[in-house]
Amino acid sequence: MHFDIDQYYSRMNSGEVILAYKGSISSELITNVLEVIDAKLEDLIIKKSIKKKLYNVLVESLQNLYHHIDDLPDTSDGKFDVHFGIFVITREGERYKVSTGNFIRNEKIQPLKDRLDRVKAMTKDELKDLYKQILNNQDFTQKGGVGLGLIDMAKRTDRQMAYQFNHYNEEYSFFNLDIYV
Repeated sequence: MHFDIDQYYSRMNSGEVILAYKGSISSELITNVLEVIDAKLEDLIIKKSIKKKLYNVLVESLQNLYHHIDDLPDTSDGKFDVHFGIFVITREGERYKVSTGNFIRNEKIQPLKDRLDRVKAMTKDELKDLYKQILNNQDFTQKGGVGLGLIDMAKRTDRQMAYQFNHYNEEYSFFNLDIYV
């Protein structure tokens, strides 16, 4: 079975969609999206703490998406831009879901899965200690942090996150991360 990005995107858009995007991810796009969503949240959410938490999760999610997309080397079929990604914000009853998706090289799946599982299994205090430890050691990678955004989102949402990897081809899979606020 071949992974179909259009079908996947359609499934991500179920429920009450606040904002959805599929295409090239750039820093300009992220800036524009954050401006639009900030105004939208003012009208949509009354409780300031939820609004702030959702906005912060969105910022971290989009930054992770921008910084960790694996560029597709062969886009000759024109289906995807080299910086292709997806994000969708939906309301599901009383909570909100921020979903992101991007291509990832298959060899990076296991280390990312291990990091996600580790973060999801930690208590709030353990997450706080790990966050401080990373900041104090200034243990940063070329692309930014070592999962500081992921740790921050897990702290803010009480680890309400889910992920999946969908095989795309021999070299890439499509990674989806859902964060619930």
